[in-house]
Amino acid sequence: MLDRVVQILRTRSAEARAAKRPYIVGVGGSVAVGKSTFAGQLAEAIAAWPADVVNIATDGFLFSNAVLAGRNISMRKGFPESYDVAALRCALEGVRNGIRVALPRYSHVTYDVDSGNPMTVERPDVLILDGLHLAQIEQAGAARLIDTLIYLDAEESAIEGWFTDRLLPLMIAGRDDPQSFYYRFRDWDDAQRADFAKRVWEGINLPNLRDHIVKDRDAADFVLRKDAEHGIADIAGGAA
Repeated sequence: MLDRVVQILRTRSAEARAAKRPYIVGVGGSVAVGKSTFAGQLAEAIAAWPADVVNIATDGFLFSNAVLAGRNISMRKGFPESYDVAALRCALEGVRNGIRVALPRYSHVTYDVDSGNPMTVERPDVLILDGLHLAQIEQAGAARLIDTLIYLDAEESAIEGWFTDRLLPLMIAGRDDPQSFYYRFRDWDDAQRADFAKRVWEGINLPNLRDHIVKDRDAADFVLRKDAEHGIADIAGGAA
């Protein structure tokens, strides 16, 4: 299935590559659905065309924890209003226009924007973005900034399981790292960690998915449906 996606993108990007304009691909979907893993696989496959590929998550365009706290929306982190959409839009316009752009990164240790470690890009053949709420980047009446938007879809129960399987090891690893966001939970036992994962999923990630993230599915050029083992079971929409 990945080969099929790569071929679709190669066909779609031909005009941009001929014009030596960066082709921008967005990978959207729920928290823990596997966006970063898929984007990495996609980047590796596209590099074999050959092409110069840049792959980065949009987490770096979250407002900093200090800004979120100042706006009293720390518990809305990951929701549409927690992203600096104007900055992301400006960065993508720069990439499309061949301007050298510094894209901010995000630290998954501190769970905050890593402003001192940007990724500098200039005229890549393909830029792959993975993140949430990518459709909100676009503006009515303006040229699209994301050439092809891919949405990864799966059953909610499967995504919850993947989220829990990802979160619990991070919480355990964070017990020994004072720099880790999870260090504050170092004295919790397995039951407390499992309960925390359940509350985060049901109170934050699931409402975000149902109320906001699915808008990317509606706007996507095509949707990849994943099975319970993270495999791509089906491709729908667009030129798929």
